[in-house]
Amino acid sequence: MSASATELDLEALLKTGLATMQVPVEPELVQQFTRLLRLLVKWNRAFNLTAVRDPKEMVARHILDSLSARPFLTGKSVLDVGTGAGFPGLPLALVEPQRHFTLLDSGGKKVRFVRHVLGELALTNVLVEHLRVETFAPADLYDVVISRAFSSLGVFVRHCGGLVATGGCLLAMKGRYPDGELASVPGTWEVADVARLEVPGLAGERHMVVMRRHG
Repeated sequence: MSASATELDLEALLKTGLATMQVPVEPELVQQFTRLLRLLVKWNRAFNLTAVRDPKEMVARHILDSLSARPFLTGKSVLDVGTGAGFPGLPLALVEPQRHFTLLDSGGKKVRFVRHVLGELALTNVLVEHLRVETFAPADLYDVVISRAFSSLGVFVRHCGGLVATGGCLLAMKGRYPDGELASVPGTWEVADVARLEVPGLAGERHMVVMRRHG
């Protein structure tokens, strides 16, 4: 990301997007998101963290899309499975400082990037785990387990259902309405909601699938 003019454009996009999504447009928060994008662009040149190259496109595709999950968060602890370069976990952690987020991924370069971001942004409510979900054995279960691009719904439940605390939920962020996947959800779980998401500046459908244990 080059000149200050570009950063001003990004700040304007962020301010508009945050306001549309009913996130308080605080100068410090906008600055933090701008720094996150700057770091993502820089690291992306060397490590190919995301296929999105244009920082303006990153605002909608990564920041605002991640924040569309905010209304579905409950409780205090959130696990982001297959976080990649930190999405949706990093944006959510910035706007939800009262919650604690664990970001899990098996990709070494992406985990190094996320850890670098935590230091640069001084985020204290985020823990990063460099593991496959199959080998992840946390001391405590989570109120919310979320994924933006981990797998099909059935696989997500099988691998991650055991990480959800009593009364908690699984959140799967999807594109089109996942008709073909709904039947794959194991019988011990129920699909509580499939909500249409509206993301400013993002073309195409987005949905949130909310799943809870029966009983």
